Amino acid sequence: MTTALRILGIDPGLRTTGFGVIERDGARLHYVASGTIKTDALPTGDLPGRLKILFDGVREIVQRYEPAQASVEIVFVNVNPQSTLLLGQARGAALAALVASNLPVSEYTALQMKKAIVGHGLVPGEPGRDAADALGLAIAHAHASTALSAMARATTLARRAHAQYRKGRVY
Repeated sequence: MTTALRILGIDPGLRTTGFGVIERDGARLHYVASGTIKTDALPTGDLPGRLKILFDGVREIVQRYEPAQASVEIVFVNVNPQSTLLLGQARGAALAALVASNLPVSEYTALQMKKAIVGHGLVPGEPGRDAADALGLAIAHAHASTALSAMARATTLARRAHAQYRKGRVY
């Protein structure tokens, strides 16, 4: 007998943050909800206010849908460094809300998620682009967490003590 696992995916953005909630029951995935958190009501220059909307919005989604795990897109450097910094702050607000809600969080690149879902960079579907990407992150985690759990049962997983930083990530 399997127990359903509810997973929340977050596609962070300062203007629009997408979210998607799925439930994994064995090998089956079920759609629960998707949507966006928008900060357009505030002036562009009100960064603290926008971050608060994102933080509060993610907390509200966690309370409403009660996921057991979350996945968030990893942000890479864009052509415009200022845009990258702003996106990183939006991502930080979402991560902080998830961690404050005591959720385990996994991170995936957009390419990892899209290849896991459709084998290329386009995610088809009715939800808007941000919500579709967030659903994709949740689905990618549903698939990856099964394999990671099997590996964890087979052997002890631990970070390498001699890991080095590469592009800001520990490997």
